[in-house]
Amino acid sequence: MSDRLPPLTALRAFDAAARHMSFAKAAAELNVTPAALSFQIKSLEEHLGAPVFRRLNRAVELTDAGETLARGTTPAFADLLQAWRATQRVTDNSVLYVTSGPAFVAKWLAPRMYGFAQAHPETELRFAAGLKLMDLARDGIDVAIRFGRGDDAGLFSRSLGVEWLTPMMIPELAQRYETPEALRDAPLIIDDSITFLRPRADWAAWFRAAGVNAPEVSGVHFSQADHAIDAAVSGAGVVLARGTLAAFDLRAGRLVAPFRTAITTEAHFRFLCLPGHEERRAIEAFHAWVMEENKIVHALQGNHDLVPITALGG
Repeated sequence: MSDRLPPLTALRAFDAAARHMSFAKAAAELNVTPAALSFQIKSLEEHLGAPVFRRLNRAVELTDAGETLARGTTPAFADLLQAWRATQRVTDNSVLYVTSGPAFVAKWLAPRMYGFAQAHPETELRFAAGLKLMDLARDGIDVAIRFGRGDDAGLFSRSLGVEWLTPMMIPELAQRYETPEALRDAPLIIDDSITFLRPRADWAAWFRAAGVNAPEVSGVHFSQADHAIDAAVSGAGVVLARGTLAAFDLRAGRLVAPFRTAITTEAHFRFLCLPGHEERRAIEAFHAWVMEENKIVHALQGNHDLVPITALGG
């Protein structure tokens, strides 16, 4: 028996028919007539010397040989399609697919997008906001910006710097709560999106860092960091916010961070892409722009005394 493969068109026709279990649906997917698809299947069967489908009255089903072949063709064509899409991305700098958490998209990327668009009109950015850790190769993603300690093995990874948290509020509330001790009576806003961190980077940790004996912390809880920050911008209370996410509001004066004490965590935002792709023109430009914009965060960080949460205990 010869190992020579049948024509690719015949294998492609078989793969479509095996997935749909319908010659008509397979023909529609491949944009050919049912007769043409049937001819390709027959050609494959002649090449194999055995049928791969049983033709029933109004349906088809795989033979044992067909089932064996389908176990190989289905993943093979899926891999081929993935490789083709990846190759297209490597050669196409006109569109950049970026994924990040909803809070980073809303509070960091979206407010700054006009600047990137002005500087790089040749590149269209498309964002996928979500907490799911997407596979960059499989899911057609060019860049991911993720928060955490992270296992970035197998990826190009660059940190956006140390993450810091400090109380933030509108200027009017800052006049009312002028000391860390005064915050014991303030309406507190609690960001539950980082409760996974260990040690915990929360209000209790900040009060310890500030040397304040605070009662059990209570307040309004938000599951998303951007919602917690927006609540503070509205004047609803004081939020213990991450500097990276709140920098735009701080710079615009919508929020102030009046206290010197800030706590830091080992978790941080990272810029990720597939190895070698950092040299692609569009990704290189986007990476440089992100790092330049993030200098604002570092400048604001310099106004605070940073206390690692790992040094606080409790």
